[in-house]
Order: sequence, then C-alpha cells, then structure tokens
Amino acid sequence: MINTNNRTDIDAPALVRKILFFLLLVILTFGNVFLLFRGLNSPEAMDQAQISRQIARNEGITTKFIRPIAYEQSKNSPDSNAGFMNFRDTFHAPLNLLVNAAVFKMIDAGNSEKWKIANDQMVYNLDRVVAGVATMFFLLSIGVNYLLLSRIFDSKIAGVTALLMLCCELMWNFSLSGLPQMLMLFLFSSAMFFAYRALKFVQEGRLPLTPALLAGLCLILLTLTHWICVWILIGYLIFAAVAFRPRGLVSIIVLVMAAVICAAPLYRNYQASGTVMGTAFMVIYSGLGDGEDSAMRVTEFSSDDSNLRLDGLVMKIVRTTILQGTDILPFLGSIFAAPLFFLALLHPFKRIPIARFRWCILLMWVFAALGMSIFGVSSDGTHPNQIHILFAPLMTAYGLALVSILWNRLEIIVSVPLLRDAHHFIIVLLSAAPLLLGSFNMARYGLVRGEKGLPHWPPYYPAGLNIYFDQQNVVLEDQILVTDQPWAVAWYSDRVAIWLPKKVNGFDSMESTAANLKTPVVGILITPSSHGSRSISDITLQYGDFTSLVIDGRTFQATMPQGMTLFDKDPKLTAISTKYRYRASILGMDMVYYSNQPLRSVE
Repeated sequence: MINTNNRTDIDAPALVRKILFFLLLVILTFGNVFLLFRGLNSPEAMDQAQISRQIARNEGITTKFIRPIAYEQSKNSPDSNAGFMNFRDTFHAPLNLLVNAAVFKMIDAGNSEKWKIANDQMVYNLDRVVAGVATMFFLLSIGVNYLLLSRIFDSKIAGVTALLMLCCELMWNFSLSGLPQMLMLFLFSSAMFFAYRALKFVQEGRLPLTPALLAGLCLILLTLTHWICVWILIGYLIFAAVAFRPRGLVSIIVLVMAAVICAAPLYRNYQASGTVMGTAFMVIYSGLGDGEDSAMRVTEFSSDDSNLRLDGLVMKIVRTTILQGTDILPFLGSIFAAPLFFLALLHPFKRIPIARFRWCILLMWVFAALGMSIFGVSSDGTHPNQIHILFAPLMTAYGLALVSILWNRLEIIVSVPLLRDAHHFIIVLLSAAPLLLGSFNMARYGLVRGEKGLPHWPPYYPAGLNIYFDQQNVVLEDQILVTDQPWAVAWYSDRVAIWLPKKVNGFDSMESTAANLKTPVVGILITPSSHGSRSISDITLQYGDFTSLVIDGRTFQATMPQGMTLFDKDPKLTAISTKYRYRASILGMDMVYYSNQPLRSVE
C-alpha cells in the first residue's frame, strides 16, 4: 500500500516559471547563434580565433597577424624569432586561446579544405563555432549565478537576476562577438560562489581556507583569460587579507599560486619579446595615450608621434574614471537594478555574510575600474577591456534586494498583495527592451538571408577574403599581405598579414625583412577598417604617410567615370605605388587589393 504521507506537493507556479524560462533560453540561444548571428565583429576575437586555430594545428601559440611593434620587440628578445611565419603571439592571455583550440581540435578546424566558405556564404561557419563556445559559457554563468544568489538571498531574486541576464543585450553581444568575456563571467561567478562560501564558513566558525583558495584559483584563471583582470585579483587579495583568519594567509597562498601558474606564459612572453607582458602592455596607449592602434603599427617610437605620448597621466586617469561613472548603466548591460548596488551599500543587511560580501564586490570593482581607467575602456559596444559586465549579476541581485525591501514597505503594497512583485516586472521590461526592440529587424533580415547569413559589412567580408586569397591562391602560404585589416585576413584568408605601418620607412623595413626571409610581401589590401566613415583628418592622424593609399578607392569611386587615383600621385609613395601598381577590387572600391603582379577583379 502506497504511503501518501511521504508525497511532496508540486509547486505548479514555480514549475511553470522554470519551463517558461527554459523555453525562453532555448529560443534566445538558437535565435542569436543561428538566426541573428552575423559573424564575428571584433578584431581581438578574430585574432584570438586564428591563434586558436594555429594551436589546434600543433603550431603553438603563434599568430598570422603581425604587429610591427611586436616584430621589433622580437628582434631584441633572448630567444629571437626573426621570421614572420610561426610568429609567437605575446598580446593575448592564453586561457581563452586554449579553450577554443580544444574545440577546434575536436572539429578539425585546422583543415582549411573542410572549412571553406562557399561563394554565396556570407557568414563563416567557424565564426558560429566561436560564438557557440562563448554562448555556452554565458549559459553556464547564468546557472552559477542562480546557485550563488539563491544562497545569498532567495530563489525569487536569483530567478529574476537570471532572467535579467538572459534578456541582457550586452551579454548576448559579448557572446556573439567571440571575445572572452563570457568565459571570464563564468570564472568570476565561480570565484564569487566560493568567496561567499568562505564568508559563510567564517560565520559558522569554520576554517575558510579551502573555499577561499578555490575563489583565488578561479580569479587566477580569470587573469589568464584577460590580463586586465589582475586588478580584480588584487582587490580580492586585499579583502581576503582582512576578512579571513589567520589574516594574510589566504592572500599569501593565492599570491604564490598566481606566481607559479602565471610564470610559464610570462616567461614565454619574455623569451619571445624581451618583456614579460609582451605587446599586451602597449594597450596602455588606449587608456593613457591617444591610440593603441598607432602604438602597434610603429617600428620605432618617435617624439613626433603625438598620439604616442603619455602626458598628463593623472588627468587622463581621472577623465576615464569619470566616464565610467557617468556611463555605469550601459557598462552594466543597461540592467536598471544593477547601479542600485551602490545604494545597497548603505543598507544595514542583518545577515553578516551578505553585508560583508558586498564590500568584497565593491573592492574588486574599484580596482577593476582603476585598471580600465589606465588601459582604456568604452561603453560603446563590446570593448575588449570592458569587465564591468562581470559584476552585473551580483550588483543586480543586491539592487533587487534593496528595491524589494523598500517596495514591500509601501502602504499600497501591503493593502494590494497582487502588486507585491510588480517591481520585478517593471525592471525586467525596462532592462529587456533593448534586446527585444533590436531583435525584430535582425530577425527579419535573418529570415530573408537564411543559411547564407548577413555579414558585418562594412568592414568585414569573410567570403571575399577567404575565396580570393585562400581558395584562389592569389597569395600563397609563404607570401605576406600588408593590410589595415590583418586580423580578418589572418582568420578568414589564413594568410600572414602585417598591420599597415604609419610611415614609409616602417613599410620599407618590414618589406625588406620579409624578402630576406624568403616570405615576400606581394600586395596591400585596403578595407573600410581604415577609411570607413572616418574624417580625412582622422585618417591622416591614424595612417600618416599612407593617407593617399587609404582614400584611393574612395577618390576613384567619387570621380567616376574617369576615376582619378591618388596612390600613384603621392610623391612619398612613388616607389611603393610603382611596385604595387596592379589594382583589383574585391568588393567595389571599398575593398581594394594592390598587387605587384597582374590580377583580375573578382567582381
């Protein structure tokens, strides 16, 4: 006979909510990764992807994207890497490269014959693989945050936070960009899960060593995903030194762990570039200078380069810090509850772990903001240094908790219980609006294009690059391109590409070195990455001696049917324009290839 007393009642409303959440998750995941996906749109993501492909080919952490300054560094390194082929990368932290490389290895992504782009295919299939991996970590991050927040607060706040994450446009943009932010979000959320457990151990009188060290390990892995996250690790070390007993022990052990784990990639950077941070340190010109791009494209620094000066450091840090403060809402994914975290700092939470944990979050965020102030960040789109988004779920939960406390104190809420959760609906609707409103047009285009896809044009045209340079062998594997879009050439064309220098002598130096190494430069590719919608003054500032080359296609198009050119009329570029005099258009005059041998147009 069945004992009915042991039966548990099923919470039907909760079950319905979970089913609806799961359906929304499936719809948004498949919709974004397949229907709305337009390919990678971040130079850093394409660069990391092509390095991962090199790793999958058993060629190590090597790159086909050559930054002129990186080559100059390599000439002075203890283990000199004089060639452009199998050039060792020192720009990126290694963990995301290795994660994508493992996936690439499983699907044989190194086989270029297997992963060709068809003539009418606008989105590269491997782009979708990279975005799929990032999306997987995004979904895992939602799960980790739900587990953490249900322990800190309750299942309602955890569920609303998970829904806000799922409906956050910025988080989906990072997922589809191919940048490592979603892997970083997963590692950071895991670290916070263990950090909160450590605080609970302290409250219970138990030794918090194990969870505190696990939190530190996750933050070390976070640093290996993006070097700027070392600032978050510093914040945690300071908090751990104060919060966990014996005081300082956890911080010392984590610091030793970080030194041991990071030693290998830092030593490799030193062997390849002569400095432990390699070219990654040059990102400082994005924050404290006036252009990371310019710093990467010089073969030697000159006082004449105004955008390479680090003058007025204090005021630049203050300016970027103020920018982060004024744009904190878009930095946190436009989740309206997230900035309320700072007001929640004033609320006296009764449970000690909750009250202390917010100071851990604040301390790490302060150091993260300082790091972004030094190395640069922008609230426009998916900036590679944007790590505010890592704090968004936790800050959202604290903001929701504060709003819920104040909301439930209103007299109308006491008298009308149906309004008890109205504030959650309002916050979700306001926060999800950018995603919902922006998806309709993209869904329409996605349905029209079908499997062919709609690329991020301008400036990226994967089919043109892959078919023209790789499949048609216009540029052989032991030949080199100079271009304003080397990350895309390296990824889609699978060819070595040198970033177009600012000065003619820099170009001549790189070209001469390549010829001596029997890997000659055979052409120059100009794309909308340089001319695009920039003003002439901006193009002149960024591309210096090669301004006439950059705007040559636009000038030719504007003066049709005669078609006047500037490249061959610039006295600074006479020798170069004579050598690379054969012009072929890959996509109108927006993407033009200048070759040292006769070519046909692909139009």
